[in-house]
Amino acid sequence: MPYNNLRRCFLTSLAFVFSHFLFAQDTIPATTNSDSTIIDTIVIRAIQDKIKIIPRGVNLYNPVISFKNTKPLLKPFKRFRVPSFWDNENELGFSLSEVAFVNWNAGGDNSISALGRLRFARNYKFRYVQWNNDLELKFGWNAQEGRKWRKTDDAIRLSSTFGYRQDTITNWYYSAKLNFNTQFADGFKYPNRTTPISRFMSPGYLFLGAGTSYITEAGKFNLYISPLTHKSTYVIDQVLANKGSFGVKKAILDAEGNVIQEGDNVFVELGFLINNKWETAVTKNVLMNHRISLYTDYLRSFGNIDVDWELNFKFTVNEYISATIGTHIIYDDDILFDEQKADDGTVIDPGEPRIQFKQTLGIGIAYSF
Repeated sequence: MPYNNLRRCFLTSLAFVFSHFLFAQDTIPATTNSDSTIIDTIVIRAIQDKIKIIPRGVNLYNPVISFKNTKPLLKPFKRFRVPSFWDNENELGFSLSEVAFVNWNAGGDNSISALGRLRFARNYKFRYVQWNNDLELKFGWNAQEGRKWRKTDDAIRLSSTFGYRQDTITNWYYSAKLNFNTQFADGFKYPNRTTPISRFMSPGYLFLGAGTSYITEAGKFNLYISPLTHKSTYVIDQVLANKGSFGVKKAILDAEGNVIQEGDNVFVELGFLINNKWETAVTKNVLMNHRISLYTDYLRSFGNIDVDWELNFKFTVNEYISATIGTHIIYDDDILFDEQKADDGTVIDPGEPRIQFKQTLGIGIAYSF
């Protein structure tokens, strides 16, 4: 082999080995420093200038904590209660009036009058069902110098109405209603205080029927129409029952006036009843309460209407003091006045029904709880 060729081969081999070590990749790469940049947050606070020109109507307050405007807790916090569909109302009222004279030239007698009233209401309403219950108790008396006290007002009233409607939009209900009325103490035709003309459950009135009612959402207006209502008049006192008071069948007497057959204690009627209650605010502190009941009997005298109408105005002075003025009208064909009897006891004229009217005015204390 010539010398030049041998040298060329040697140089070529040496160049290959050198390039292999120079450009070959290692299986474990060498560590390198990461390329990162640290950036810090710089906050620049501007200097706040004071307001030199204050616009008219702008009030500037210093943020100072003060307890001068704090008030003590007068009423305890009400604990959370599960919502109920019952609405409860309790009212207690008492009014008193007094007149006294000392060397009064015009004359007059010292007197004092008082009237107490209790009312409890329990009303339930949920979707299609409404059930209203109301109990009212009233009693009033008057004492005048030189005579015994006399009764001025006396009433026990219980009312319960159950209604069902088909949807939650309409105000018309299918209703069933119960009413009961009577009194506490004996009633007299003064100055006669020996022979009572009325007593507890003499009379006592019970109405039970079914029909339809129109009741507003707030319950302030209630119109009840019943084409079928049972009315029972109770006269428990046998003396009044024998006289035939309040429409019951009187006793049968012999020629000497002795009782052969006792009078009935119950008088039953079946008729048509319309009942309406309405409560509305006339002005800010004046509340009107209206209640009327119209009843006619199918069996005996259809078209002859018994009326029981009460209208009251309540004037509220404050939370506890109020004044009330009201009227009460009653007409019942079964209640007769001015009965005339002969000397032997026989009834010459049984009397006639009349309009009964009562007007009340009182200022007193009213408390709701």
